[in-house]
Amino acid sequence: MTTNKFGWKLENTYQQLPETLYAPLKESKFSPNPSLVLFNEKLAQNLGLEFDSKDKEQWTNWLSGNEFLPDSTTIAQAYAGHQFGHFTMLGDGRAMLLGEQRTPSNHLYDIQLKGSGTTPFSRRGDGKATLYAMLREYVISEALFHLEIPTTRSLAIVNSGEKVNRQFAMNGGILTRVAASHIRVGTFEYVFRSQPIETLKEFTEYTIKRHYPTLIHTENPALELLKAVQEKQIQLVVNWMRVGFIHGVMNTDNTSISGESIDYGPCAFMHQYNPQQVYSSIDQHGRYAFENQPAILQWNLSKLAQALLPLIHENENTAIKLATNVLESFIDQYRNAYLSMMRKKIGLLKSIPEDIALIEDLLLWMEENKADYTNTFLYLQEIEIPETSLYDDTQFQQWIFRWNTRLEMEYNDKKEAFEIMSRVNPVFIPRNHLVEEAIFNLAERNDFNAISELLSILEKPYQYQENKEKFMQLASDDFENRYQTFCGT
Repeated sequence: MTTNKFGWKLENTYQQLPETLYAPLKESKFSPNPSLVLFNEKLAQNLGLEFDSKDKEQWTNWLSGNEFLPDSTTIAQAYAGHQFGHFTMLGDGRAMLLGEQRTPSNHLYDIQLKGSGTTPFSRRGDGKATLYAMLREYVISEALFHLEIPTTRSLAIVNSGEKVNRQFAMNGGILTRVAASHIRVGTFEYVFRSQPIETLKEFTEYTIKRHYPTLIHTENPALELLKAVQEKQIQLVVNWMRVGFIHGVMNTDNTSISGESIDYGPCAFMHQYNPQQVYSSIDQHGRYAFENQPAILQWNLSKLAQALLPLIHENENTAIKLATNVLESFIDQYRNAYLSMMRKKIGLLKSIPEDIALIEDLLLWMEENKADYTNTFLYLQEIEIPETSLYDDTQFQQWIFRWNTRLEMEYNDKKEAFEIMSRVNPVFIPRNHLVEEAIFNLAERNDFNAISELLSILEKPYQYQENKEKFMQLASDDFENRYQTFCGT
């Protein structure tokens, strides 16, 4: 590892693992005329990188895959996944890992190019991505970060300079993704199903050292890893439910061992409260609907447990029993975390049994009246929102009376509850119609104004900002009813 004037301090620890877990790559030479579209200077600073506009051409060549980074030994990682419940061998079909950046704070982060061209895992794919899809990942991942939800980050987007064929010919784009790692539940599935137990053991030890080093010397590291990932993923999905985020494609290859949100294809933020809400064009049966995300997470964790069985105990029946005990604890763990979160959304810290009915009745009213999930909680905090007539409803006002009575049991002043609520209820989320408008303007018209303003608003999602009411407004019913998102492949 060497340091250069740009601040790159790349390591390549993943390549210390057996070569069957990845494929070496040469630079893609994918981009005939690349141009840098967005660069996240704040993230770059956190990574220890130094960006200067006079070096823009050099950065563009690196982040398009046309040139190797210093000390980079580029690879595509192998993994598998249960996609909509069906097992498939996968791998980085349109991404390459440039290396792992050692930050000034001594953390290690993967630097990956997404949409950079074909790899040995591309199968029938072209390895490319559209500028539209990469801009979408940039906006949504940065929004989640500022909402204080664990996520991969977006360092930059490059326009590849050529067209990519999807529904029609679109501008190509390459995203530089930053992640604690790209190790997934699906990576463990791949190793378990295709590699000897010695490789599974070595890979598990690597994962624990990288993400959960305190588990190294425990009595049963593999079992403790399962517990740790379950805890992390429960907190992640509870946070998704807190802000109305729908991932859209919770396959096991999109479930990160580090506990980060990863892969932003058919994702969106729910507006009108609807537990069955689906935005993904490919989720025809609602498998990954908003209310199904916790159950799908438990299902995905069962696949991690299966992969770890040989390491949990040499006796298969004993291993199954130990792993099952962990998975059976999921329901109580999730329910407790979810109720704690929902109490905070209505300003409560203490727990009494009646709180459950109070929360459920509010959500039922929101569903029946098609109330906006975000703005309803802002209305409770007496924050001015664009539309308030809906809340004159008699049934809702009766709920308000019950809620005020409950608050009086805990506080002398309602403002104390508002303080709790303000830390968990965002004022601004990426409204679907505004995200689409901003991306379209940049991808198709080269107009940066809308996306720049949107990203600026989303940097402070919990703060009310004067004269920014349009970012709180709902889209038309017609837009929401027909709105769909896509995988981009």
